[in-house]
Amino acid sequence: MTATKTKSHGKLWLKILAIVLAVIVILVCALTVTVSCVWGNEIATAVSMKQVRVRNDAHEDGSVYTMTVKGGFYFDEFIEQGGVESDSELISFITDHITKGLIDMGLTTSDIACSAFTAQTRDGDRVFGRNYDFSKTNTCIVYTDAGNGRHATVSTVDLQFLGIDGEKDVEGLMDRVTCLAAPFAPLDGMNDAGVSCGIFMSYQGEETVPTDVKTDKPDITSTTMLRLILDYADNVEEAVELVEKYDLHDSADTSFHYMVADATGKSAILEWTNGTDLTDNDGSKRTLKVIYNDDDAHIGEREGEADYQWITNFILQPGYYESDDQKPGVDRYDHIYEQLNATDGIVKDMDAAMDILASVGRRGWNNDDSNSITVHSVVYNLTDKTAIWIPNEHYDDPDARFEIKL
Repeated sequence: MTATKTKSHGKLWLKILAIVLAVIVILVCALTVTVSCVWGNEIATAVSMKQVRVRNDAHEDGSVYTMTVKGGFYFDEFIEQGGVESDSELISFITDHITKGLIDMGLTTSDIACSAFTAQTRDGDRVFGRNYDFSKTNTCIVYTDAGNGRHATVSTVDLQFLGIDGEKDVEGLMDRVTCLAAPFAPLDGMNDAGVSCGIFMSYQGEETVPTDVKTDKPDITSTTMLRLILDYADNVEEAVELVEKYDLHDSADTSFHYMVADATGKSAILEWTNGTDLTDNDGSKRTLKVIYNDDDAHIGEREGEADYQWITNFILQPGYYESDDQKPGVDRYDHIYEQLNATDGIVKDMDAAMDILASVGRRGWNNDDSNSITVHSVVYNLTDKTAIWIPNEHYDDPDARFEIKL
């Protein structure tokens, strides 16, 4: 009798254990499915992040990463809600949507000084070249997929603007989660329609006043405006039409202007101004001024005669400054013009366009501001949707040359 009872109790415990294990397996599977459904794209995006260039502190190089963004990263929802009018609102949107409010995320910005130009190769390809000048920082080349009316894109993001310290690498899960905000902070890029754009400091007003337009239009911030163009514009005209629908709110208590170009050779510089540099101190009163490459004689004789465009860090509107001495980056602006004018805006190839960027690289330039490092140089070929991307002025290092194709 005792032996029979012992066997019965043993079988009962085995059944209970089997049931418990089955419940645990079901819960784990359910949790896995839930996590996959809720954060599947985010997990895949974080896993895709790779370090492709290690830091070199002696040369003040940060690390370089690549990341492929899976899914729509909620930009459709961003547009549908009417955008945002501040960095804090953008942070809230990103936190609520990407991490479902569980993990706080941040965005920061600072003074940046850059150069860019458009040109044509001897083969007829249209190119957009850009230097990003700042201080030592980590960068990420970010790819996004097409979908729901959006174009596939490639863009460059300064990870310092996401709160990743330029003195350390991306380390651990939390840093990778932070980098999920990268699609909302492009500084330059190109889409699969051959549209490219870039952002540039403009130092407007007596103490650098940010543009902060306030009408009844939807709202957009500096880098999300670039994302809007990259995702939805088929050409320059569409880019301008998109931008005209929004009130621009520049970030980080500073001001910016922008350049956009497409595969037809059309380009435009977008500026928001009100009065002259000394009187342009109310960002809410600024209005959009569009300078097209084929309609810019009012800007200056050089600009009117050229089919290409170039930009640095001062406003191009006529009469905005009392003298050239007040124009930040005018020395680089003049140098780029001299390089392009010597060949009527025709460069031999993409490498020749990169040579122009190298000639104004900040490590070898007589700098008049704190932005003494060219963090990256990129030449986007808008015709065949390729790019050459070089970090930290390593123009002669084949291992530092990244060739991109959309």
